Amino acid sequence: MTTGENAPLKTITIVGGGTAGWMAAALLSRLFVRGYEIRLIESDEIGTIGVGEATIPAIRDYHKLAGLDQVEMIKATQATFKLGIEFVNWREPGHSYIHGFGKIGQDIWWLHTHQLWLKGAERGTVQHFDNYALNCLAARRNKFCLPDPRNPGSPLAGLDYAYHFDASLFAKYLRGQSESRGVQRIEGKIVSVELRPEDGFVDHVVLADGRTVDGDLFVDCSGMRGLLIGQALGVGYEDWSRWLLCDRAQAVPCESTYPLTPYTRSTAREAGWQWRIPLQHRIGNGHVYSSAHLSDDEAASVLLANLDGKPLADPRPVRFQPGKRDRAWEKNVVAIGLSSGFLEPLESTSIHLIQTGILRLVALFPGQGFNAADIEEYNRQADFEYRDVRDFIVAHYKVTNREDTPFWAYLKHMEVPDSLTERFELFRASARFFQRGKAELFREESWVQVLLGQGLEARYDPMVEMLPDDELAAILREIEEVNADVANAMPDHAEFIARHCKAPPLASVAV
Repeated sequence: MTTGENAPLKTITIVGGGTAGWMAAALLSRLFVRGYEIRLIESDEIGTIGVGEATIPAIRDYHKLAGLDQVEMIKATQATFKLGIEFVNWREPGHSYIHGFGKIGQDIWWLHTHQLWLKGAERGTVQHFDNYALNCLAARRNKFCLPDPRNPGSPLAGLDYAYHFDASLFAKYLRGQSESRGVQRIEGKIVSVELRPEDGFVDHVVLADGRTVDGDLFVDCSGMRGLLIGQALGVGYEDWSRWLLCDRAQAVPCESTYPLTPYTRSTAREAGWQWRIPLQHRIGNGHVYSSAHLSDDEAASVLLANLDGKPLADPRPVRFQPGKRDRAWEKNVVAIGLSSGFLEPLESTSIHLIQTGILRLVALFPGQGFNAADIEEYNRQADFEYRDVRDFIVAHYKVTNREDTPFWAYLKHMEVPDSLTERFELFRASARFFQRGKAELFREESWVQVLLGQGLEARYDPMVEMLPDDELAAILREIEEVNADVANAMPDHAEFIARHCKAPPLASVAV
C-alpha cells in the first residue's frame, strides 16, 4: 500500500453544480471507478448562468471518456448539430463568413487551399472562401450528415461537428450519469470556508444548516464568485478588459423557426454582438455588450428587436469580467469553469475550457502530498490555454473594417498582445501559420477562416507561383464542384435529426 506524499486521496469535494460541476463529477466518477469518494455540493437557491449552449468538436472526446451515448445525450438535451459559426457584420455591415470545423479543400504538395485561393482572389477568379470547405458550404445549405472516414478522398472524411444543447438539460443529464456511478449530491448553501491553520489548505466548508463537508481535494465550480479559489484562498484575477470591452450579456430564449440551421450565428451590433443558437425545442439568444457604450435597457431592446421568434421569457442579465485567475490551482483547490476565468462565448470555448481543466487535473492528479511541481505545471498549461484562446477572440475585434461607432473604432485601433501581433505579421507576409504547441486549441484552418473572413490582407506563399495559372484555376474549380455535389447530396439537418435522434417533447419549455 502506498504511503506518504504519494498516498492516494480519499475524498473529492466539488463545490457548485451547473455545467462545470456536473461535467467534473461525470468524468471523475467514470475514470476513478474505485477508491475515491466524490461529493458535489450545490444549492437550489443559487442559480447558474446556463447560457453556454454551443460547443466545439472536442466535446465528443469528453463524451467518449465520460461514457456518454451520443444519441441519448442529444435526446436528453434537445440538441442539434453544429458545423461552425457564421459571423455577420463583423468585417463590415452586410458581410458574413463562416468559421467552419473540419478540413478546407485539398492540399497541393505542402500548400494549403487558402494559399491557392489568395492568388485566385488577386485575379478575381474565385468564389467566396466558404465554398472551399464542406463544413461551411453544408452549413449554408442547412445540410448535415456524420463524417465518413471510409473514403479518405471524399470531403466527407474531413467533415467535423459539435453540438448545440440546452445547458441546464445537459447538467441534469450529467447529474443522472454521475449519481448512477456513486457521486453524492449534497444540497446546501455554503456560508463559510474553513482553512487548516498549519498550511492554509481548505479543511472543510460550512453549510447554512450547520453541516460541515470536508475533502482532500476541492474542485471549485462556484462560478465567477470563486468561493474557494478567490474568496477563501485570495488568488487574484488578471483583467483583460483593455482588449475585450464586453462585460455584460442579456440572454433570452425564443420560439423555434425554420429552417433548423446547423450552425451558431454571431451578429455584430453597435457595442457588441448577438448570438443565435438553434435547439430542437427553441432558439437560444443573447446580446454580449460593453456597459461603457450601451445601457442594460438599450441592450435588452436590441436583443428583443432581433429575435426570429416570439420570446419565451424576459431577458436575463449576466455580468462578467474578462480575464483569468492568476493561478487555477492553489493548495488543495482547483478552479474549473468560470471560477478559473471568463472569456466571452464568441467561439464557444466556455464548455471546452471546463473540459480541458478537468482533463488536466486527471493528468496531474495529486497524491496526499500535493506535489508543487504538479501544481506548477497545471497552472502553466492553464495560463497558456487561456492566453491562446484570448488572442483568437481578440483577433475578431481587431481585424475589422468597422469604426462606425466608438466601440468599433477603439477596437480597430487598439494595441493587442505581442503574441497576437506576431501572428498577424507572419500571416500578412505569406499567409503562413505555425502552431506554437500541442496545447493550442485553434489550428490553422480556424485562424485562416477568421483572418481572411475578417478581412486581413495577406500575400500568398511565393511557392504558389510554381503552379501555372490554368492548373491552379482547375484545382480550385474542382474543389468547388466536389464540395457542391457532396453538400447537395447530404440530408437536411432537421430531417437527419428527425430520423436519428429526435428529442421527445418537454413537459414545459426550458428557458
